[in-house]
Amino acid sequence: MLDTLGLSRIHTLGTIALAAITVFGVVVIVLSIRYPYRPQKILRRRWFWDDLVFYAIAQSFAVGFVITIFLLSVDRSFGFSRAHLVTSWPIAVQLVFFVVTHDLFMYWYHRLMHRSSFLWRFHVAGHSVEDVDFVSGLRSHPFEILVNQSIEFGAIIFLGGAVEVIVLKGLVSLAWGIWLHHNIAVRTGPLQYVINGSEMHRWHHHPEHMHVNYASKLALWDWIFGTAYNPRDKVCDRYGLDDPTFPGGWAAQFIAFFKRTPSRPPS
Repeated sequence: MLDTLGLSRIHTLGTIALAAITVFGVVVIVLSIRYPYRPQKILRRRWFWDDLVFYAIAQSFAVGFVITIFLLSVDRSFGFSRAHLVTSWPIAVQLVFFVVTHDLFMYWYHRLMHRSSFLWRFHVAGHSVEDVDFVSGLRSHPFEILVNQSIEFGAIIFLGGAVEVIVLKGLVSLAWGIWLHHNIAVRTGPLQYVINGSEMHRWHHHPEHMHVNYASKLALWDWIFGTAYNPRDKVCDRYGLDDPTFPGGWAAQFIAFFKRTPSRPPS
């Protein structure tokens, strides 16, 4: 599936997607300043630059490279993509299919990470931030990313999905992650029963409500499986772990996976 021409197309499309996500990020920053959900520092908040440089940029490229090599090696060895199971589908249909199926997987994977002490050890990094914003949503341990994105993009490659779907799916996931973690005072109304937004997801980062609202893109999974929490008359006033000893920087959090069990294990 991913020959030299395919990789070249991904590079071109990826450049366009990067430009689009940059513009989207700037818009989110402006709206966060103009219409904040709660007063928060942005560029000056604790660990902002660590999250941006190490999690969002360096880790994303490094882990993405490892995943690409791994998936291409597997496909060359076993030839899954040669079955072309979804190749004939229109690109829009492929994109919807992979977004919905991966989102259902992510709901259960996310929920399992809150129930398994071992998986919680690397998922806890995403809950350690004290101010949720568009960059903090990219704070995920590399082991968590390896599992999630190998399944996310492996499914597209192995089933013979179009090259464009790889880029579009990645763009949707990144943009939605920014949308879930922004600090803008906005509500999506009845749409929140289907499409996920920050008004539900920010409660997932509250130290007393972290075992609700596991859904990523489609809030309907939480409503269907009984984990939805969306109080209309409350303000989510704090985030994090209530654990001042848990490290905030990328390197310290990476090492913490091997050295300690967080003081707030799954309950």
